Amino acid sequence: MKRRSSAILLAGALTLAACSDDSGGEQPPAPALAPPSSAAPSASAAPAPTGAPDLDSDPETLATGIDVPWGLAFLPDGSALVAERDKARVMQIAPGRAPRVAYRVPDVDPGGEGGLLGLALAKDYAQTRWVYAYTTADDDNRIVRFKLGSDEKPEVIFDGIAKAGNHNGGRIAFGPDGMLYVGVGDAAEPDRAQNPASPNGKILRLTPDGDPAPGNPRADSPVWTSGHRNVQGLAWTADGVMYATEFGQSRLDEVNRIEKGKNYGWPQVEGDERDDPRFQKPVVTWATSEASPSGAAIAGDMLYVAALRGERLWTVPLDGGKPEAHFTGKWGRLRTVAVAPDGALWLTSSNTDRDENVRKGDDRILRFPAR
Repeated sequence: MKRRSSAILLAGALTLAACSDDSGGEQPPAPALAPPSSAAPSASAAPAPTGAPDLDSDPETLATGIDVPWGLAFLPDGSALVAERDKARVMQIAPGRAPRVAYRVPDVDPGGEGGLLGLALAKDYAQTRWVYAYTTADDDNRIVRFKLGSDEKPEVIFDGIAKAGNHNGGRIAFGPDGMLYVGVGDAAEPDRAQNPASPNGKILRLTPDGDPAPGNPRADSPVWTSGHRNVQGLAWTADGVMYATEFGQSRLDEVNRIEKGKNYGWPQVEGDERDDPRFQKPVVTWATSEASPSGAAIAGDMLYVAALRGERLWTVPLDGGKPEAHFTGKWGRLRTVAVAPDGALWLTSSNTDRDENVRKGDDRILRFPAR
């Protein structure tokens, strides 16, 4: 299948609108799984209602010694695939079992905030077995897909996303509509966020094959929304409302309600600092010292946000209640949060990406059961 280049796709839309040593070699065998009866949900999709995650309970430590855990996607048997950013390994993590290497993604060029980032399972994983990943390569960021245990080279379905030492974005998730949503940072050049010819500083919406999805704001363009600085969290409510987390520059981090074709203001606006009818205002803001929000997940009417610099987990009631901080400083920097199919909440620390922050056992993956 021919790869979809962002440069070609976005140039067309503009006209219409006027690696580490561990990343290569033979692949480990695919994880042994019970045959699934249906497609696996994405890591950020709301599970069947089994009660809210119990954040007052003592969490189960599922794994320690994981190297910069980033993306997380649940397999049909209830275990999860976890991306190690710098080693480009996909680990399989399950309660009561030792972590194992499920796949090594080749051609990953880690550095700064780049590497093996987001993971997502195809909606029809039961039939196709596709696993999707957002990766940093030698010249760009790109989206690839592969099958666990396969010796075939991953298929590049979308490339040409500018890379940098920071602001690579990287979160991917299949939405309720079956399309692949991609959070892309501005790659340290803010003006890209307002440039319709660049995929950077955007949320993209793609088909599973990497084409611009039907119904996008502009035909033949992958762009769903623009004006973003660095999106690393994507999540949906049970009735299909989309939210995203976004890193501010020096003042205010954001949670945004994502709506088709809207512009979220960066770099003209940071947070809710001023009203401008051209731009959408965030639904929640924090001082950057309190958040630096990365992963996001929703269970019921509660949004969960993992904070890096803030070293805490935020709960944000989507009915308008006041956000609440949990576990401040307890496990250090928090990167990814996900609600499992059984309603449990999984949380990953991210201290091994900063040498001065590493604690004994880092990095770890925790599980809070559903109530």
